[in-house]
Amino acid sequence: MTATTDQPLTHRQIVTILVGLMSGMFLAALDQTIVATAIRTIADDLKGLEHQAWATTAYLITSTIVTPLYGKLSDIYGRKTFFTAAITIFVLGSVLCTFSTSMLQLAAFRAVQGLGAGGLFSLALAIVGDIVPPRERAKYQGYFLAVFGTSSVLGPVVGGFLAGSDDIFGITGWRWVFLVNVPIGIAALVLVSKTLHLRHTRLDHRIDWTGAALLSAALVPLLLVAEQGREWGWASTNAIACYAVGLVAAALFFWQEARMGEEAILPLAMFRNRTVGVSSAASILIGIAMFGGLASLPLYLQIVKGASPTEAGLQLVPMTLGIMSGSIISGQIISRTGRYRWFPITGVALLTISLFVFHYVEFDTPLWQTMVVMVFFGLGLGFNFQPLTLAVQNAVPPQQIGVATSTATFTRQIGGTIGTAVFLSILFSLVPEKISGAMRTVSPTPDFQEALRDPANAEFARQYAESQASGGAAQASGVLQDSSFLTTLDERLARPFLMGFSEAMDHVFLVGSAVMVLGLAIIWFLPEVELRKGSAYQERNEADADAEAATTH
Repeated sequence: MTATTDQPLTHRQIVTILVGLMSGMFLAALDQTIVATAIRTIADDLKGLEHQAWATTAYLITSTIVTPLYGKLSDIYGRKTFFTAAITIFVLGSVLCTFSTSMLQLAAFRAVQGLGAGGLFSLALAIVGDIVPPRERAKYQGYFLAVFGTSSVLGPVVGGFLAGSDDIFGITGWRWVFLVNVPIGIAALVLVSKTLHLRHTRLDHRIDWTGAALLSAALVPLLLVAEQGREWGWASTNAIACYAVGLVAAALFFWQEARMGEEAILPLAMFRNRTVGVSSAASILIGIAMFGGLASLPLYLQIVKGASPTEAGLQLVPMTLGIMSGSIISGQIISRTGRYRWFPITGVALLTISLFVFHYVEFDTPLWQTMVVMVFFGLGLGFNFQPLTLAVQNAVPPQQIGVATSTATFTRQIGGTIGTAVFLSILFSLVPEKISGAMRTVSPTPDFQEALRDPANAEFARQYAESQASGGAAQASGVLQDSSFLTTLDERLARPFLMGFSEAMDHVFLVGSAVMVLGLAIIWFLPEVELRKGSAYQERNEADADAEAATTH
């Protein structure tokens, strides 16, 4: 099926195209949930729980950097080539991840995965922006929600099963977390090649490679110091060097983008559009809060609540239901009314309140109470995902749908990368101190002392005595290397470790809530712009037809 007329695409044509898009999005969405569920097991096996953030941050850094490139290149050359390339690179990175022997090596291979992931979501959303009018987009939202809903339920089950298996066909269980992407990726490539056939008129633009390089040079050092500042010291020589390189590169990047004008990888003129500017600033802050919460909650459920990877993933389903509900409600109402402004405002308010309430969740808080907060956290995210992307796509000319969509994704990923690095850095900085404090509180209690005298706990008692002799920091820091011992430790002895982790996470959620207060102040200025009733694809075809007619006359 090749669309060549200036007529709107039929429902059947749109659904056929969506099948290919959903296969690519399913690949990325399933990988995120599987890896999030299995990462603690992987980190423990590779003896580097404290380096866990690297595996996530490296993926986010590369996917963030290439997202604007995918948008710009696809605007010029068409979407299909780059969507196919994104799937191929993602699968290649997945294969490389299976050969990891350390957390830092895994992080490097996850960075390769990220090079592909940067195009999967942004290009799929850009194509939807091309072919579906903004007012009608809610009709097709259910298809994408089905992808995210299925991946959210399947991911924890599959990730937990794989991570919990010693080996499958002679390969360590957790390595299948990445190998499972290979058959899914091949299926996605076949579907995309068969379904995605849209006529594209090549735009005559230069590619801003210098801007892309400067963007990388600005982001990598700043995100590197966000990740490593805890170990280096925030005012160390290494940190100061990263600040300097990042800030100089950022200044040069803005100079380059101003010089390139419309040819820029991120056209600065687009940010002068109030809708794009406000949405982008809010997306950064929402990304910080979202990824900070998403990185911390699975750790809370697995380490503090003792859930297996599978159980922890399934315990996050209330948040998924909140996201889906928020997306469906906002999509349907926007489709009927054409008004979107109040959904992001309400969503950010819900995120602020939810993160603040998470701050009061303790190690012994009943799980059902935490799940109630998860629903509202998910609802806040659902109210922001579609409406903000929709607002940005609606605010720019049809020829800029790709770069506008990638900008919306890019700003959220920037926030996510910062949030993951900074929040996990805060968490792991505080854990030893909080565990030591909890140990001082709990160790004199009769229950703890009785557990120490129990012969079954003789090995822990010996390690505890050695730790106390050296100041008590060894055991508190050791849990960052491998936390798996907590699952078999006497619950009386595990109590201070669980208290320490929980108290450290309280600070993470409090900081996230403070960030969202600023987000609420920014999103308030989002303007309400009437949604277009025609698709960008239709408008571009009509413009091409008019230009052709003018030429023939």
